Amino acid sequence: MTTSFNDFGLIPALTEAVSDMGYSRPTPIQAEAVPIALAGRDLIGCASTGTGKTAAFLLPILQRLSTGSRNSCRALVLSPTRELAMQIDELALAIGYHLGITAVSVVGGVDMRPQERALRAGAEIVVATAGRLLDHMRFDYVDLSSVEILVLDEADRMLDMGFLPDIRRILRALPAERQTLLFSATMAPEIRRLANDIMRDPVPILIGPQKPASGIVQSVYPVAQARKVKLLTTLLQRQPMRSVLVFVKRKADADRLARAVTRATVPATSIHSDRRQEDRVAALEAFRRGEYPVLIATDVASRGIDVDGISHVVNFDVPFSPDDYIHRGGRTARAGAAGEVLTFVAPEEEGALLTIEKAIGLTLPRVILPNFDHGTHEHVPPPVVADNTKKPGGRSGRRRRGGRGRPSPSKPT
Repeated sequence: MTTSFNDFGLIPALTEAVSDMGYSRPTPIQAEAVPIALAGRDLIGCASTGTGKTAAFLLPILQRLSTGSRNSCRALVLSPTRELAMQIDELALAIGYHLGITAVSVVGGVDMRPQERALRAGAEIVVATAGRLLDHMRFDYVDLSSVEILVLDEADRMLDMGFLPDIRRILRALPAERQTLLFSATMAPEIRRLANDIMRDPVPILIGPQKPASGIVQSVYPVAQARKVKLLTTLLQRQPMRSVLVFVKRKADADRLARAVTRATVPATSIHSDRRQEDRVAALEAFRRGEYPVLIATDVASRGIDVDGISHVVNFDVPFSPDDYIHRGGRTARAGAAGEVLTFVAPEEEGALLTIEKAIGLTLPRVILPNFDHGTHEHVPPPVVADNTKKPGGRSGRRRRGGRGRPSPSKPT
């Protein structure tokens, strides 16, 4: 099995991007899928969300698009949710930064006009939810006749959400001669039937889920969304946290949270993809030197973070996927050191947290901070701070309330 990204035969710009973003070695799905996809074969990747599959299809896409025509849609990625689509789009732009390849996320819930402009201009990579793409396809500015690679990401989830008719409508607008990559956490009969209909002799790949690193003490803080900033600053004031990496989902939140933490407690800085590369490097170096005890980061920007001695990772927002949870937590407890991962969960994020717990095979202990208003009605007996002397990943003995609602994060990716 491939043990280095250098073994893939990637063009120098992609090899450099992989190194800059902190990817040290391919995950199992990347090691198996990338060579197959680079060879132009169709493939079915059966892997949970915690296995690094997004880069497994983006690297072959970017390698292929580095040559040939421009200003037309050559790669289409279909995603079950807008959050996942936007994350894939951001990662595509980050990895392909030096290639000049254009990408756009075509998702609902936002203004269609910027998406229309990008589609008219011929964005080479379109990452879309099926419904919003069909909205655009009613107009003549959408041209999918040049698509060379189709990716169905989290295909099982798209089928569960009833998107199969929409997917088939989109497929009818694509060239029959194309490469198709399908990724799914399960290989249900419906997935097999879809694959038989749309793929040519696909190569099957089966990868099991990853687990968080050993040496990490994990805990969950139920808290209202509006109380998260106060909870973070209170923890920074009450507990010895010498080097803290805080993850947020949105780029705009990174700067706002850094300012709030600086005003309330200790100096904090931020990194995200909207900051210039030199500013991101400067912020990371200042964090490494201890000038800023707190660094606020988005997932994509965090890929290049390689800092020893991070004592705490705080998931200010519940990670979008088990993959993100594992990557975030992997920034602490390195080289045999201990570390803590704290996850703030608002009531509306409970479904995303449950997905993560199922994927990693753990029920994470819940914590109520004494003399702090969490702003939720949930009571977790007994209301004590987590015992950090417990073994990493151990159960707290406290039982989770039953009957939690599942709204999915409607969600890597």
